[in-house]
Amino acid sequence: MSIRVHIGGQVCLPEEAKISIFDRGFLYGDSVYETIGTAYGRLFALADHLVRLERSAERIGLRVPPRADIERAVAQTVAAAGNRESRVRIILTRGAGKLDLDPAAVDDTQLVVIVFPLGAPSAEMYEKGVSVAVVSVHRNSPRAIDPAVKSGNYLNNVLALGEARRRSGAYEAILCAADGSVAEGSTSNIFIVVGGEVRTPGLDVGILDGITRSKVLEICRDNGIKVRETRFLPEDLRAAAEVFITSATRGALPVTKVDDNPVGDGKPGPVTRQVMALYDAMARAGVP
Repeated sequence: MSIRVHIGGQVCLPEEAKISIFDRGFLYGDSVYETIGTAYGRLFALADHLVRLERSAERIGLRVPPRADIERAVAQTVAAAGNRESRVRIILTRGAGKLDLDPAAVDDTQLVVIVFPLGAPSAEMYEKGVSVAVVSVHRNSPRAIDPAVKSGNYLNNVLALGEARRRSGAYEAILCAADGSVAEGSTSNIFIVVGGEVRTPGLDVGILDGITRSKVLEICRDNGIKVRETRFLPEDLRAAAEVFITSATRGALPVTKVDDNPVGDGKPGPVTRQVMALYDAMARAGVP
């Protein structure tokens, strides 16, 4: 297993990868990115991720390289890394310039692709579930840094996960919106199961439109599983019969403990297991 980086138009070893200290991604978090996982040796939903990357860049006025150039860089870097399964991070920064907050001060988009081993949750985590903690850090207001933009300005999420790890050793932090309703995890979307119905916060709560989230919604609707996008509170999360989180590198991962209290009987529930199996079947079939 290995790590490879595509930067400056070339694939190189990680220790050879260099970027200017004046790059706005480094100085200000003035960048957007996507994380894509492979499943059964193939990139999963690459097209969907690139659409979201372009959408994020458009919302912050960042020029995007031609999609074919990005696809080529990804393919070259994945091939060079040669991992059985890979995690791919595509980063677009506004580039290097003078120390000036004005985004118009520079227009030199830098494309960076980092490929490293997938690092998916262990089989035991899928079998027994993980713990999450509702933290005091709130999700960014859409009027500030829009959570729908997957940007390199990630301190909100960093602080949330740090709180969850320090407080209870939880695997994932769950952030709430300003109105107190559950929003999403620091690196995931959150789902609960109540009365056999799958529920997840809607986009209007102020969350990232997760690619895996959308695939799970599709799976549920196509397979007769009741599903609804709706607001719910932390107490609803704690009282749910089942809970799971989703992300590009995890798929659907069961949660069996919220704030140190067991979810249901403390084991992944039947709806969660059904969703996991259906998602695995989708991944096995492949999504371009």
